[in-house]
Amino acid sequence: MLNRKSTAWKKSRKLGDVFGGRKWPKLADKIFARCHSLKRPSKGEPTPILIEDNPSRDFFFPIRGVDALAAFEGLPNQDIQGITHLWLRRLKRADYESGSAPYAEFICGSGVRVVVLYPWPKDMMLRFGPDKPRRSVLRRYGPWCQDLVFEDGVWALRWNLDALRRFYVEHLLFHEVGHHVDSFRRRFTEANKTRVEEFADQYAIAWSAAGVLELRASAEPEPQTLTRRSRAPRSSPRA
Repeated sequence: MLNRKSTAWKKSRKLGDVFGGRKWPKLADKIFARCHSLKRPSKGEPTPILIEDNPSRDFFFPIRGVDALAAFEGLPNQDIQGITHLWLRRLKRADYESGSAPYAEFICGSGVRVVVLYPWPKDMMLRFGPDKPRRSVLRRYGPWCQDLVFEDGVWALRWNLDALRRFYVEHLLFHEVGHHVDSFRRRFTEANKTRVEEFADQYAIAWSAAGVLELRASAEPEPQTLTRRSRAPRSSPRA
C-alpha cells in the first residue's frame, strides 16, 4: 500500500505543464521518451485511438476510456479534430512518490496529438505535505473537493468518487483539450506560458459549466458511464 506520508501531486504541480514538449525541456524529453512508441495513425484510421493501461495495485482510473470519449462528443467537432490518441496511462509508483508526474498531459509532435490521463491513488487522498496548502491551491480544487484534513503530519484533500470523476472530465480532460485547441493558435514558449495555461483553464471552465454530461450515481469505486445531458454551445471559448 502507499505510504500515508507520500507527498505526490504536491501543491506546486501544474496541470498541462507539458504542452507540445516545449515548456520544460528536461521533463519534455522524459515524456517524449515514454511516448515515443506512439505512431501517426494510418490514413482513414478512426481517431482518437484509445489506449488503456492497467493501473498498478495502488491506483485506479476514476473514468474509463469510453467515458472520456463520450465526453469528447459533447465538445465541438473542430475542437477535438486532430487528437490522434487518448491514453489512460499507467503511473509508476516512483513517479507518484517523487511528485514528478502530472495528473494529465497533452503532447504533440511527429503527427501525433495525444491526451494522457494518469490514475489516482485508491485511498482517494490528494496529499500536499506537512505545510498547509495556500488558499489559491484550495480554490483550484474547491468546485470538486473541500474536505481538507491533517493526518499523520500531512495535509490532504479527501475526495469522494463522484466528485473525482467530475474532476477528471471537467478539469483534467477538458483542460488538455484546451491545450490542443490553443496549439493551433500559438507556439508554446516560456514567455507565454501564463496565457497558455489561462486559455486551457478557461476552456475547461466554459465546457464544464455548459453541462454537457451527467454521471450515473454509484456507491462503488468502479468506473461509471458518462451520458449526454444537454446540447453543447455551438462555438468554443476563445482567448
